[in-house]
Amino acid sequence: MDDLDTREWLLTNGLGSFASGTVSDARTRTYHGWLIAALDPPSRRTLLLSHLEATLEVGGQVWALGTNFWSDGTIAPRGDRNLRSFEIDPVPTWVWSGENWQLTRRMVMPYGLAGERGRGAEGQRGRGAEENPQFCNRILIEYRYEGGEVAILRLRPLIGDRNFHHQQSAAPGLDFSQLLGQRQVSLQATRPGWAGTPWQLRWSDGNYQPEGVWYWGYEYPEEKRRGLGSSEDLYSPGYLTITLQPENALTLEAQVGWPDAEADRLRKEDFEQAVWGEKQRLKVVYGNERSKTENDIWWQLLQAGDRFIVYRASIAGPTVIAGYPWFNDWGRDTLIALPGLALTTERFDLAKGLLQTFGRYCKSGLIPNAFPDAGTEPFYNSIDAALWWIEILGLYLEATQDWDFLAQQYPVVRQIYKAFCGGTLYNILVDATDGLLSWDAPAVALTWMDVVIDGQPVTPRRGKPVEINALWYSALCWATQWALHLARETPEKQESFSNQARRYAQQAEEVKASLKKFWNPDRSYFYDAIEPDGQPDPAIRPNAVVALSLHHCGFEEHQARQVLEVACDRLLTPYGLRSLDPSDPDYIDRYAGDSIHRDSAYHQGTVWSWLIGPFLAAWKRFYPEIPVPFDWQPLVEHFQQQACLGSVSEIFDGDPPHSPQGAFAQAWSVAEIIRHWDRKWY
Repeated sequence: MDDLDTREWLLTNGLGSFASGTVSDARTRTYHGWLIAALDPPSRRTLLLSHLEATLEVGGQVWALGTNFWSDGTIAPRGDRNLRSFEIDPVPTWVWSGENWQLTRRMVMPYGLAGERGRGAEGQRGRGAEENPQFCNRILIEYRYEGGEVAILRLRPLIGDRNFHHQQSAAPGLDFSQLLGQRQVSLQATRPGWAGTPWQLRWSDGNYQPEGVWYWGYEYPEEKRRGLGSSEDLYSPGYLTITLQPENALTLEAQVGWPDAEADRLRKEDFEQAVWGEKQRLKVVYGNERSKTENDIWWQLLQAGDRFIVYRASIAGPTVIAGYPWFNDWGRDTLIALPGLALTTERFDLAKGLLQTFGRYCKSGLIPNAFPDAGTEPFYNSIDAALWWIEILGLYLEATQDWDFLAQQYPVVRQIYKAFCGGTLYNILVDATDGLLSWDAPAVALTWMDVVIDGQPVTPRRGKPVEINALWYSALCWATQWALHLARETPEKQESFSNQARRYAQQAEEVKASLKKFWNPDRSYFYDAIEPDGQPDPAIRPNAVVALSLHHCGFEEHQARQVLEVACDRLLTPYGLRSLDPSDPDYIDRYAGDSIHRDSAYHQGTVWSWLIGPFLAAWKRFYPEIPVPFDWQPLVEHFQQQACLGSVSEIFDGDPPHSPQGAFAQAWSVAEIIRHWDRKWY
């Protein structure tokens, strides 16, 4: 097993659909597959095509090119032993070879909003659900043969129809119907009283032979390592045989839906056309960004960021997938990622669309932390999403001077302000004695440290968390600016807006004075929270750094500098900030084991790469004369060479060597690098 390269690759299509696997081509996760389709974008992600098992016959000798883990502990066949190279750019590309042959496989997942190939998800902003935008979930695979004699390639599709979180078993009654057409086969899973998702497999050349057979006991080592179910059965409906002359190529396409009788036959050239189409789309989205740097790292970062931006059908607008392979879109994550994904990259329509959508769903002064699927209600289980919304709205307005948008969204700002001052869900309320924002509710965790195990928050942080009140202060400062601007621009309401600005400013000064309560002179650091009974929490966590990074900062410079020195000494790693000081008795050095052990470690020492952004911002503010004490090289090597190639992991172990853990591609991890990247470095 040691010689298997289990680094991962990822393709996405702007709808939440994706394809993923490993460099060695062995599937190690439940989430590995070539067509995992978001049937209700970006939700209902369903594995349809796991992979194609390939064998190549040359000169009477047969080479099995697949690599599979099995439940009995074997690894067979060992096609990875003939794998000579792998490239991620511009598309995932594998090359297998023998003494007198070479077979190259490439994959591309075209953008999935029909008619919008030249645009990003922001191109759909404002489209009503009644207009029924067309979704296209498909992947194209190309095989290209080089050799001294004719070869025979046999491809056997392994398929399923199951939720992407679960494994499939060959249960009694589960069957797969197939309807063979001209160079295509239509497939659909069936059980008594249930019909699955129809989809089709097409090919540019070859002969298909129906031959249904179950393959039992695929094993997924990564799931076993995580203490989860790890065994799966996959079905193969038949196999395709293609005779390949030297320099010949074959293209296949798997696509959701029944065949279109008027569609052209698939051609081998269609693969290259799909690659070209994706290049053109990115060129429209980012302009000539690639030509602005001699090094490709910046372009790779932009591509990585684009993979998280998707269209959500239930809100008829853009959203951001928090991470692959298992997360959906989350409000807090989306807002924190927005500056890097949309402001730094000048995708202002995208930023505006995201802010507009969140503002539209504001309720009781809270912004959703999770968007609904069709027919369901959003989840309002966050105290900070609304505050992040105001912070990011401010950054958007600073970047664009879009004051008409301020006028549209200002009522949402007022709604949040009034709800927090008057009290709202979870006993969220401004304390009349000091102006600080507090909350108190059992069995929930409303900040970004949000793990709950058996009804008990691991890091409760009830009361007055430090970064929440820093956000509250910044929100009051933004509101003051905006009310003054509206007073100047709206003479007929000048008095009202001026009074509002005066009230915001007074509260901001009160909060600024009260922020001094967070100073802990014994540790030269901020208390992480002040509990409802007034007891301060002295734990050294990165939330103090987040508090120093916001656009408006209410903390004293000499204290801020001491905080950054402590954070640099206790929390900073080559991949981000630890979530807890290693000397703390609650510190957990490894993110490992079953879900209980992993969740317990999630915010108790685990390194979060997105936090490098707040650290860099705070350092540059309070130590402008001193270079940032951070070496980008390990994180760049991780981005290019570790875990999911061309992306950044969600978290890392707290202790060296800081192995990557969690989701293998995380939106705010990538976004904060984009936001703070200086192209002069590389």
